[in-house]
Amino acid sequence: MLYQAARSLLFKLDPETAHDLSLNSLNLMSSIGLNSLFRIKTMSLPVEVMGIKFPNPVGLAAGLDKNGIAIDGMASLGFGFIEVGTVTPRPQPGNPQPRLFRIPERQAIINRMGFNNQGVDALLKNIEKSRYNGILGINIGKNFDTPVEKATDDYLICMRKVYDKASYITVNVSSPNTPGLRTLQFGDSLNELLAALKTEQARLAQLHGKYVPIAVKIAPDMSEEEFALVAASLKSYEIDGVIATNTTLSRAGVEDSPVAQEAGGLSGVPVRNAATKAIRILARELDGALPIIGVGGITNGFDAAEKIEAGASLVQVYTGFIYRGPELISESVKAIAELEREA
Repeated sequence: MLYQAARSLLFKLDPETAHDLSLNSLNLMSSIGLNSLFRIKTMSLPVEVMGIKFPNPVGLAAGLDKNGIAIDGMASLGFGFIEVGTVTPRPQPGNPQPRLFRIPERQAIINRMGFNNQGVDALLKNIEKSRYNGILGINIGKNFDTPVEKATDDYLICMRKVYDKASYITVNVSSPNTPGLRTLQFGDSLNELLAALKTEQARLAQLHGKYVPIAVKIAPDMSEEEFALVAASLKSYEIDGVIATNTTLSRAGVEDSPVAQEAGGLSGVPVRNAATKAIRILARELDGALPIIGVGGITNGFDAAEKIEAGASLVQVYTGFIYRGPELISESVKAIAELEREA
């Protein structure tokens, strides 16, 4: 009830203003010790994925807290893990505003943020200030002005810098809002990137004395054949996990919305079925070679359990969390626990 009241006020504001206000408020309340006011108790449902023991399988997806300013506040809400980013080597402002659009009647959002972030060094400073000692994923990308043919350099810069602070590292090659980025999901471009990442991972593991898994985040806008090719590459290079999926370029389900023609990625309820279909295809093609983290259109416990039933080992929420608030986390954990009891 508390969140619903807050949401009604926040939704009267511009979406990006509301987003920034929410993060800053979480950060402030945590810093002065008031996070107990919104602490949520989530049932324990341990699961081991990518060699990591997660207290429960429901996490925060990247994009909500790009700069890691509200890690402690987010940790109070019951997430089993938190993913921050996408972060780039250098700070960048992202695309011109407005760039974030709500579609409340469909519990959906269109965004074309464009990897707006303060840069990897600023993220690391915020992580240092955090008291969080749970599972932290760090999502990395390339700067908008780095040519696609040099994108690997940006990923390696970020990977080297975040390696020691990350529980796992997510390689974002699927945002629709950075020109050319999605071409890195295919063919020689993907294979060259994965080869470089795995070589660097081995070097960093030896240097730091610990192995940090790599997950690759992919888009839902692929054919079944393209998913199969991506799966083959992920297996070939022994990538540790895959996150399915990012936002979609499709406007199916929101065609009548006044903002349907806005450029950017669509998230929320309209992407649910496409994301679940992608998970099913990947589960078949991967055949257990690496785990899947399911994300896209989770707005209730059924949706979360559906992703697990389709083949995911973990799930993440973002848009559904904005519309439903912290109760979505505990509801999702309970639904997944019930699914496992019935299996």
